[in-house]
Amino acid sequence: MAAHKPQSQKVQFIEISASQAGQRIDNFLLTLEKGVPKSRIYRAIRKGEVRVNKGRIKQTYKIQAGDSIRVPPLQVSEKNQPTEISDALKQQLLACIIFEDESMLVLNKPSGLAVHAGTQIQMGVIEAFRLIKPELEFIELVHRLDRDTSGCLLIAKTRECLLSLQQQMLSDEIDKRYLTLLKGEIRQDELYVEQPLQKNTVSSGERMVKVDSAGKKAKTLFITKQAFSLAQLTEVKLFTGRTHQIRVHSAWSGHPVAGDDKYGDREFNKTMKSYGLKRLFLHAWRLGIRHPISNEPLLLEAPLPDNLVSVVSHMEHA
Repeated sequence: MAAHKPQSQKVQFIEISASQAGQRIDNFLLTLEKGVPKSRIYRAIRKGEVRVNKGRIKQTYKIQAGDSIRVPPLQVSEKNQPTEISDALKQQLLACIIFEDESMLVLNKPSGLAVHAGTQIQMGVIEAFRLIKPELEFIELVHRLDRDTSGCLLIAKTRECLLSLQQQMLSDEIDKRYLTLLKGEIRQDELYVEQPLQKNTVSSGERMVKVDSAGKKAKTLFITKQAFSLAQLTEVKLFTGRTHQIRVHSAWSGHPVAGDDKYGDREFNKTMKSYGLKRLFLHAWRLGIRHPISNEPLLLEAPLPDNLVSVVSHMEHA
């Protein structure tokens, strides 16, 4: 299967059209220079290698029609760019598609699979789909899920779709619902947590998130669905989309997510293994969106994976 063409080895000057305007410079470059690590893009912006109208900009700059973008050579070695996909992964991903039309596809992403490539990950979901569907001129992630989280993942097949869905997210129009298993018993039907979240990096290089008054606002609603002796199956409604939001808010409230080895309870996780839990119990269950073309309301649902259904069944019969 043909690989994506290698990145330019010369400085390019690109004039922004009206249809490209409005997106952040970092997202524009990530789309333009497929396969280039995000760290390389950000370094080029920070060092002033990337310029807009001959001036330095920040990664948050939103490009405008008529802007002249200086793009330096951002080439990475060919060995870092996946050029083929195993048949097993291809079949697995195709089987996970829960909705597809000419503008987008929706995946029930498996747990353990990253949504995009990184320093330690050669291929994520989006790189895989670029190889599975080479006929598509445009294919981009609308949003992200943590590697260990399963469930609904939106992938745009047109730029118009990408902009529509991202705008719906920015204006909180998308109804995001998750299913999770939380430690203990929440003594009310609904628990509303509104605590600001701050990202930081610990000495090992691992990214952690904590409740901090200096952080960004974050709102989460936990709704009890089924209570057991040690835990409860919980529906979660996200009002904001912060990194690790559900995991940090639930841990802060004293009810950490089962199987969470970063923010969770070690003894609880050990107990949950006896019920067959071998992963983070967090699943992006439903997304309520407006279709980017027809504007009709659309409810997308990814059924709870069999390995999590099995854990719930074991708890019901305990």
